[in-house]
Amino acid sequence: MTANRPHHPLFKSLLPLLLIAALGACNKKSAQPENEEKPDPMVVTASGPLLAQIKVDSANTAPISDTIRVAGRIDFDEQRLARIGSSVNGRVTDLYAMLGQSVNKGEVLARLHSNELSTAQLAYLKAKSQMELNRRNVERAQSLFATDVISDAELQRRTNEFEISSAETRAARDQLRVLGLPQGSIDQLGKTGAIDSVAPVIASIKGVVVERKVAAGQVVQPADNLFVVAELSRVWAVAQVPEQQVSQVQEGQSVHIEIPALGNEKLLGKLIFVGQTINPETRTVLVRTELDNKAGRLKPAMLATMLIESAPSDRLVVPNSAVVREDDTDHVFVALPDSKFRLTRVKLGPQSSGQRVVLEGLRSGDQIVVEGAFHLNNERNRQESE
Repeated sequence: MTANRPHHPLFKSLLPLLLIAALGACNKKSAQPENEEKPDPMVVTASGPLLAQIKVDSANTAPISDTIRVAGRIDFDEQRLARIGSSVNGRVTDLYAMLGQSVNKGEVLARLHSNELSTAQLAYLKAKSQMELNRRNVERAQSLFATDVISDAELQRRTNEFEISSAETRAARDQLRVLGLPQGSIDQLGKTGAIDSVAPVIASIKGVVVERKVAAGQVVQPADNLFVVAELSRVWAVAQVPEQQVSQVQEGQSVHIEIPALGNEKLLGKLIFVGQTINPETRTVLVRTELDNKAGRLKPAMLATMLIESAPSDRLVVPNSAVVREDDTDHVFVALPDSKFRLTRVKLGPQSSGQRVVLEGLRSGDQIVVEGAFHLNNERNRQESE
């Protein structure tokens, strides 16, 4: 059995020193503080003068009208527009109205020669002559019947012939009126028997000739539009609203119209018409407003932008002064205890009357900084950099 070796004297002298060093290391480790949590960079503490500049208020609701922006144009008022043509077939012999000319109601715009009109006048004269002949026959028959020269049946036959010719005369007179001949001219025709084959094309309203689709010598028929006359003291502004936004528009709503040709001047109006059907190709609905144009500045076909204000509804809003723009994103400061404030990201709608509609990020009643948000964010950035 091997005997235990005695400890070396040097080892015995170093042992106490080693124990003291190990104990000191343990005490030092136990005395070292634990790692502190890193501060939240979105939270800032305000104090002193900065705190005095800050005003906190609740995020509340307010009646807000959404604005729908749609492209449109200036158009004719269809109730003040007349498409004028000839009432008979014929060939144009004279033109009086030029494009852009102002005309009065009843003014002759053109004249044409019409064989149809001559034939109708001749038919009227024949019917009127036959009616006069039958009227005299009835008067003579009544005298003969009174002296028992003719029978009652003969008197009745002649009376029927007169009634038929009277009806034919009225029909011929009505046909002349359909062909555009005024009653005075028809009466004159019946007195003189002079047939006039010239038919006038007459303006049915007072206005401006905005279209002329006829030339001298042209053969025309009643289905042709020869002139378009518009009364431009009032015009329409029309636009197409996407079907997704149709529920937000209704008749009577206020609308602003921007006219680029007039330096984007804003004109105020009201919607007078909202279409009842959707265009299947564009998926839009026609809306229309009426504008005063006595000065004549608005021209049909001018481009326009229509800004339609929807009916007000309660929406959560924050003032513009509460909004902080950080990293191209909108934020507000939400108040925390102990004079602390958290920079909170929010999604906001467009500006309206100094307010922004809150779409996401806040609830009604949240306490937010409404004044001093800019200075508070500068302090937050300073604290974060330190």
